[in-house]
Amino acid sequence: MKQRTFASAARDNKGKLTRRERFLREMDAVIPWPRLIALIEPHYPKAGKGRQPHPLERMLRIYFMQNWFNLSDPQAEDSLYDMESMRRFAGIELAEDVIPDESTILRFRHLLEQQQLTQAIFAEVRSLLEEKRLLLKSGTIVDATIIAAPPSTKNAGGARDPEMKQTRKGNEWHFGMKAHIGCDRRGTVHSLTTTHAGAADITQMDELLHGEESEVFGDQAYWSETRRQAAKACGIRYRVNRRGTHSRPLTAYQREVNRLRSKRRARGEHAFHVVKRLWGFAKVRYRGLAKNTARLFTAFALANLYLLRRRLMPRQASCLS
Repeated sequence: MKQRTFASAARDNKGKLTRRERFLREMDAVIPWPRLIALIEPHYPKAGKGRQPHPLERMLRIYFMQNWFNLSDPQAEDSLYDMESMRRFAGIELAEDVIPDESTILRFRHLLEQQQLTQAIFAEVRSLLEEKRLLLKSGTIVDATIIAAPPSTKNAGGARDPEMKQTRKGNEWHFGMKAHIGCDRRGTVHSLTTTHAGAADITQMDELLHGEESEVFGDQAYWSETRRQAAKACGIRYRVNRRGTHSRPLTAYQREVNRLRSKRRARGEHAFHVVKRLWGFAKVRYRGLAKNTARLFTAFALANLYLLRRRLMPRQASCLS
């Protein structure tokens, strides 16, 4: 049994459960830890005669907290020293355990990126939701969002990130990347791709469909008469907002249809809200698409669990929260 510190004992006696503690407790209850650990374990360093690796589950918990609280590797280390709630979630007691330093946290993150384990985590969470019948396959909402990147050239290379591009949205220019998602009618994400911000949304549409849809929703960026005809031939209802032109503007009826369709596809924005607003992933943290894509796979897997946590949480844990 681990020796308790005064901070841990004092925390048990306080009367208030903070929002951070409630959030960590809920996520701890809904994340399928054994399944995710089994994915990573074959690639994780084994204990030998030299320096012993930190427990795999502890490192995975720290990595998830990095995503939730938008922490760099040094910030993650500092937060573990500062916050008892984060130490408890990671299973760390200051009296007995060594807190992983920033280099150890970085190496674990690189392991997940290099072995494409974040994609595997996303797929495993999707499989869990399918098993519990929480992922609807009758329809798909396709959508995209821009993740900003630093446009400045005041850096060592004297240039912007070559894998990021700029695009115009309305009257504003944005520089960065795009996250493209396909989600069900409740907003649960089942497909994810990334491109630079200058890529047209419709180019990713085929990658975002799972093939079992009876209807597809999207905004005007996905409108194509050719695709509508192809979907109709396959028995798929093409519920994508029509796009007018200067010579042929939309009729009042078509605008009303677009408005009604927008109400349905608005559910696709929920995962973006969680990832970008609640968890702070509105700007890239790393250079290049690969590292940021790896982070997005983890973020959307965790966002799915967060959005469905009430349905996934064991009844006893739900009562305690």
